[in-house]
Order: sequence, then structure tokens, then C-alpha cells
Amino acid sequence: MERSSARADVWVWAVRLSKTRSQATAACKAGHVRVNGDRAKPSTPVRVGDRVEVTLVHPHGPAQVRIAEVRQLLVKRVGAAVAAEAYIDHSPPPPPREERPAAIGVRDRGAGRPTKRERRQLDRLRGRGSR
Repeated sequence: MERSSARADVWVWAVRLSKTRSQATAACKAGHVRVNGDRAKPSTPVRVGDRVEVTLVHPHGPAQVRIAEVRQLLVKRVGAAVAAEAYIDHSPPPPPREERPAAIGVRDRGAGRPTKRERRQLDRLRGRGSR
């Protein structure tokens, strides 16, 4: 028998938009999951053709919004190839990674300890000067 709907938290977990089912449930409770523009509770039904938006909050970077159009209802976690076919991804491309400037006073790995001369140069560079 073909299903007509699936729980929002289960579907988000099954198509691998979250790592665990409990993370998917927590995202729904926190308001990070929307179904057709409305905040979704974990038990909100998801049907084929619905638009699901999941805001993934990263601890060390900006939040990423994943927008998926439901093509297939899944209630069990499946392989990545099958999960990718269960939705159409309408997510915007991620922002380009910013290149960080070289850290001042950081030595190459394996370069050993700084010599006395190099240490004095580093101290001057850091504004410590000579004592």
C-alpha cells in the first residue's frame, strides 16, 4: 500500500538532511523546518509535491538553508543515492569560502624551534620589542 504522507521529522531524517532522527525532531521543534512556508511540528504531514525548507545551523559557520521539493515519501533511512532521488534540490549555492590571511608568527610544520634571531624578529613583529 502506497503512503499518502509521512511525518516531517522522519522524512527530513530519511532523506539525509539531518544526521539523526532526534536532530530532525529538534530542528522541527526549534522552527528550523518549514513545509510549504509554514513552521512544521515534528508530526506535520509531508506529501509528494510539498516544499520543505530546512535551516542547518553550523556551530562554526553561517547557517545553510536547504530547500527540497518532495518527489518520494520515505519513512526509513536509505542510501545516499536513493535519498537524493527522493527530492528535487532547490537550495541556493553555498557562499564561497573566504580565504584567511596567513597567520603572523606561525611557523611551518617541521621547521623546528625558532633561532634566537628569529625569536627577536617575531617579538618585534608582535610589538613586544626588546626588553
